[in-house]
Amino acid sequence: MQNTRVLVSGASIAGPTLAHWLARYGFDVTVVEKAPGVRPGGQAVDFKGAVHRAVLGRTGILDAVRAAAVPSPDGVVVDARGRTVATVPGAFGGGEINVPRGEVARVLHELTAGRCTYVFGDSIAGLDQATDGVHVTFEHRAPATYDVVVGADGIHSNVRRLAFGPEEQFVTHLGYAYALADLPVDGADEVAYSEPGRTVLLGSGKAPAFFVYATADRPAPRDDVDAQKAELSAAFAGAGWRVPELLAQLPAAEDFYLDSIARVTTDRWSEGRVVLLGDAAYGNTLGGYGTGLALVGAYVLAGELALTGGDHRVAFARYRERFAAYASVSEKVNAGRILAPRTRLGLRVRNLGFSTAALAAPLLALLERPAANLDLPDYEALLATPTSV
Repeated sequence: MQNTRVLVSGASIAGPTLAHWLARYGFDVTVVEKAPGVRPGGQAVDFKGAVHRAVLGRTGILDAVRAAAVPSPDGVVVDARGRTVATVPGAFGGGEINVPRGEVARVLHELTAGRCTYVFGDSIAGLDQATDGVHVTFEHRAPATYDVVVGADGIHSNVRRLAFGPEEQFVTHLGYAYALADLPVDGADEVAYSEPGRTVLLGSGKAPAFFVYATADRPAPRDDVDAQKAELSAAFAGAGWRVPELLAQLPAAEDFYLDSIARVTTDRWSEGRVVLLGDAAYGNTLGGYGTGLALVGAYVLAGELALTGGDHRVAFARYRERFAAYASVSEKVNAGRILAPRTRLGLRVRNLGFSTAALAAPLLALLERPAANLDLPDYEALLATPTSV
């Protein structure tokens, strides 16, 4: 087998899943992550359908993920006086298995830590491709050369920027932003309040307080939290219900995250020996499919590398050929339009769709269908059959 030394950037879900399968196939895998350790917490993510269950099962984490799952209860939408105006089926916010992102990352890290090298608190600073591999410089550790580099580092991928070009070429702002804030919210029930172009959701699996709002501008830089909090306060200024109370608590929030609702669109997923995986290649913020795409994409990429004996050129082409149609669901969703319609008519239509069983059931079925639309190879069985390689 060739090209066995692999560097993966990102230790959330796509990266460790890929590391598990590559290590199982005999590759030497290093995972670099800029955070000081496995990131805890985070919004709830979901898995749904037979394809997701199959990969979770083959990876050996299905039972652990189910054990960490959290409920997806029905929620309500209220008006400014707190009166219920719509009921939201729990399935809209969570899939078949709804679990905190940090729990999935923890399970995957525990699965792989003994077979892969993890480097926390560091990041890739430069990539220089040559005939013998990719020469990688890091922010802190000594340079090293790898046969293959994988960018599994999210929608704002550092690897994509270094190997493919500036983020603006690939990431499209969809006209909305969202924020997660750990605010001291009373009550555990999921309650949403909407005005045209802005919604706040309390008690959801995503965060104690979850905000979505329409905006033509991209948010302030992620490392300027004070500016981001100021932007969120300005976006919700004058809103009714409990919003003033929440905004008053916002400056003290320690766990806070704000970002654009955005979509990644690329005409290729690889550049030489560098390949993109998960949100870095086909992300769509809050689209509801990102975690499943990361999981299954990692399984497919690892399988194709193993089947081709590490021939990255053939494996990368097969990965895209096999997976592109499945991943294309990320190109079709703009969650902001559902979460925070810009007009009062749009809000009324959304609420009616949530509350009317005859309308909600077909919509739920439509949301579930893309997760099953893949002929999933059993790579281990294929590898056991020499003629298939």
